[in-house]
Amino acid sequence: MDVTEELKKLADAEYRAFHLKLVPGIDPQRVLGVRIPCIRALAKRMTEDDKREFLTRLPHFFTEENTLHAVVLNGIKDFDAAAAELERFLPYVDNWAVCDAISPKCFAKRGVSARLRALAYGWTESPRVYTARYGVNCLRDFFLGEAYDPDVLRKAALTHGDYYVDMAAAWFFCDALIKRWEDAVVWFEEGGLSAEVHRKAVRKAVESFRISDERKAYLRSLPLPSEN
Repeated sequence: MDVTEELKKLADAEYRAFHLKLVPGIDPQRVLGVRIPCIRALAKRMTEDDKREFLTRLPHFFTEENTLHAVVLNGIKDFDAAAAELERFLPYVDNWAVCDAISPKCFAKRGVSARLRALAYGWTESPRVYTARYGVNCLRDFFLGEAYDPDVLRKAALTHGDYYVDMAAAWFFCDALIKRWEDAVVWFEEGGLSAEVHRKAVRKAVESFRISDERKAYLRSLPLPSEN
């Protein structure tokens, strides 16, 4: 299968114009305008040989090729294989939409949390913006539930000030407030977050239907770290 040609057939000019507004800074020539459901459907039509060959074709030119790469990677069943492919792919991720499409299903398996957490901690420390963002996303997706350890809050708080990493950290702490209130709220009370992450996380928490009005009012009452 010529995957690139198949993606071109799925291009939607109206969606392309919309998508370009969501990913500022991306060369418009690299955007075809293919909707995510169409990319997922294409992945289902690919044979295993198609997938293996496609994953070797880095770097890709079109951003939809990167999104398809993430979707194919998400379906890898073996943890070590998925982790290795992800390590190869992350340096080529150059926008938040592709980054947020990454979520390998095998990362949720029992017995892999220690290895995954070590990888995620390393990713959060990367100087590459979208590798660091994915590291925070990974902590949010896989370490606020059964594999929870309070130390993940510390790691997610250590962001390096980039807007897209800060946004991921804000989402992380919003979810932490929902799932791990007692541990998470301390980071707001004690000024453990940057002012930007604190502000964004409180805004998201206030918009959530999963946090009580009483807790929302309490979060609003807390000063920003710079005001302490």
